[in-house]
Amino acid sequence: MERVLTERGRATRDRIVEGAARLLRERGVPNVGLDDIRAATATSKSQLFHYFPDGKSDLLLAVAEYEAAEVIADQQPMLGDLVDLATWHAWRDRVVERYAAQGDRCPLTALTAQLGLADPATRTIITRMYDRWQSHLADGVRALTAVGAIPPGADPDRSATAILTAICGGATMLQATNRITYLEVALDDALSALGVGRG
Repeated sequence: MERVLTERGRATRDRIVEGAARLLRERGVPNVGLDDIRAATATSKSQLFHYFPDGKSDLLLAVAEYEAAEVIADQQPMLGDLVDLATWHAWRDRVVERYAAQGDRCPLTALTAQLGLADPATRTIITRMYDRWQSHLADGVRALTAVGAIPPGADPDRSATAILTAICGGATMLQATNRITYLEVALDDALSALGVGRG
């Protein structure tokens, strides 16, 4: 059963999660312990275990949820407003820019590798992120169809899934090779197939 926090309690928990996320990004998940997080966030041991009773596993799940939310937030406001071709192109550029800056170090992937995707809680975090992402893209396809900006007949959910899969496949290859080209080509081809390419 989820604990109900006061406003002050939520703020304290958020501060710990955000501080832990920064530290994990800088040093890598295997190189950070609870004592490091306590020091970086000026948190006492009792306070840390008050918000994360199961210790590091609880905290890593919270950070994974934070990082999943950041994946979507980093694409805003374009992702939530894909109503014309210019916004789609700006969103495409933001995605490529974000992954190029990240390179082969994805904080969310590092966390899920540590936690294990077989863990139902981890799987739920990732699935919700993909569902939100796919829903925004599908809404964007519907918006373009409504104004006649793309040929009629596109299946919004199928098109959104193809675009999202292109990004995730390209991101996986980026992590393996540190080459952004895979993501650029896959995403551009998926957008061109929908009629959203730059031509």
